[in-house]
Amino acid sequence: MRRLRAILGGAAGNLIEWYDWFAYASFSVYFSHIFFPPGGEIDQRLQAAAIFAIGFIARPVGAWIAGVAADRHGRKPVLIVSVALMCLGSLIVAVLPGYDAIGPAAPVILTLARLIQGLSLGGEYGVSATYMSEMAGRSRRGFWSSFQFVTLISGQIVALAVLIVLQHTLSSAALQDWGWRIAFIIGAALAIGVWALQSGLEESASFTRRSGAPWRRRSGVMALITRFPRETAIIFVLTSAGSLSFYAYTTYMQKYLTDTAAFSTSTAADLNAIALLAFVLVQPVYGWLGDRIGRRRVLAFAFGAGALSAWPIFTGIAAVRSPMLALALICAALFLLAGYTSVNAVVKSELFPAEIRTLGVALPYALGNTVFGGTAELAAESFRKWGFEPGFFLYLALVQAVGFGVALRMRDTQAQSLIAED
Repeated sequence: MRRLRAILGGAAGNLIEWYDWFAYASFSVYFSHIFFPPGGEIDQRLQAAAIFAIGFIARPVGAWIAGVAADRHGRKPVLIVSVALMCLGSLIVAVLPGYDAIGPAAPVILTLARLIQGLSLGGEYGVSATYMSEMAGRSRRGFWSSFQFVTLISGQIVALAVLIVLQHTLSSAALQDWGWRIAFIIGAALAIGVWALQSGLEESASFTRRSGAPWRRRSGVMALITRFPRETAIIFVLTSAGSLSFYAYTTYMQKYLTDTAAFSTSTAADLNAIALLAFVLVQPVYGWLGDRIGRRRVLAFAFGAGALSAWPIFTGIAAVRSPMLALALICAALFLLAGYTSVNAVVKSELFPAEIRTLGVALPYALGNTVFGGTAELAAESFRKWGFEPGFFLYLALVQAVGFGVALRMRDTQAQSLIAED
């Protein structure tokens, strides 16, 4: 029960963080005209996508600050502060006046809100992944740590669920005028409950034993780069491939279904929500499999199969007219990707010793997300604007192929884990 509470508590903040993060992506199609100068719809959406990407710039900074703080002062307090920052960013977006009211200040303040959320999320991921991996038992570490991504996806599902409910209860005009703000108000309110839950968590044994030992090597960027350059590079590459794929098949997929595959916005949201529900269910299965056959094999399968299937899946979705066939293709892509998402937290945590583990997990992950994940939608929209949308599919396949090569050559962290505690 103690272990289960720690896993749930560590995951709860993750869910809220990612709900608020994905609420922007889910509702940007409705509010992009609010915060930007009048112009073409594509240009306004490109500006919204650009701010989505800008939010990722703050994530390495948040990962650095939170990683060092969690390694030096504990995982628990940093988890709580991260949720508070995300709540603040959501409140700003919820009450921010539009371009018609305050002019150029609107996109500037929106950008600042996204930067605050980027700081929060950059810190949350590394601390959450580290805490849950440390609290899980050795024999089932892959299974329990897979719930870190279960809650990450659940945050996106909740954001989509809110979108679907609002689409079915409000008129399109009301949703575009003020209804979208409800999503951000909900996110801020949920953070209060998470704060109460996390305040009762206990610190991980890995940190407690580390903090009581006479460590001379303190967590810091220079220590990370000089002591663990290979591990840092491995996490960057794996994250780059995984995050680009994740955003391609989730946030961008919703727009691809409407713009290219010609499905309605409500149908696209429904398909995306169902696919994500299936994606959630398969995470613990892959986590359990990683405990049995090794994390490296699961990672290599995910990226190898993903590289081969990216082009056929995207072009197939554009060709079909049946929502069920489109759903099957999206689920196929996500089921392959689950080989990465399910074990990524534990793999990264097992690469580092306790005194620098959180920073080692958080910083290269945040950098990979910034460079590849954060620009996924912007890259896809740009290829579309240039008249060569399939170029994005090739780009996705190439990055996954690089991830496949790295996964094949890395050590299996299950057999050589640096998390000593059970």
